[in-house]
Amino acid sequence: MRNFTIQHIDHIVLRVKDLERSLAFYTSVLGCELKKRRDDLGMLHLSTGVSMIDLVAVDGPLGRQGGPAAGKQGHNVDHLCLRIEPFDEPALIAHLASAGQTVEKAQMRYGAQGKGWSIYCFDPDGNQIELKGPALEP
Repeated sequence: MRNFTIQHIDHIVLRVKDLERSLAFYTSVLGCELKKRRDDLGMLHLSTGVSMIDLVAVDGPLGRQGGPAAGKQGHNVDHLCLRIEPFDEPALIAHLASAGQTVEKAQMRYGAQGKGWSIYCFDPDGNQIELKGPALEP
């Protein structure tokens, strides 16, 4: 019998080809904060509100355990969704475009809190990231 309930995603671990390039993307473009470096493991821990994104170098001690790097023919994950506020579509598209991202118009998508507007972008390793605003419908 299960005696617990899931509260939220604690963290996701992404294997990346270049830790510093990915660190720059996640901190500068998405606003994550570097909380801890584990150079002995080739790992960075980034704060994303109440959750974390861990970046692991593909060629580091932990990353080598996962085999070759993900690419166009094979991915580690489909996408990860980050809940953001505020969701200002024009400002968000302009910000992502200034970082070299090509983004499509926002769409209503279902998430943990219900349906709301979201936009997809990609990190330097091709991992798809959904930036999701507040729920407008339960």
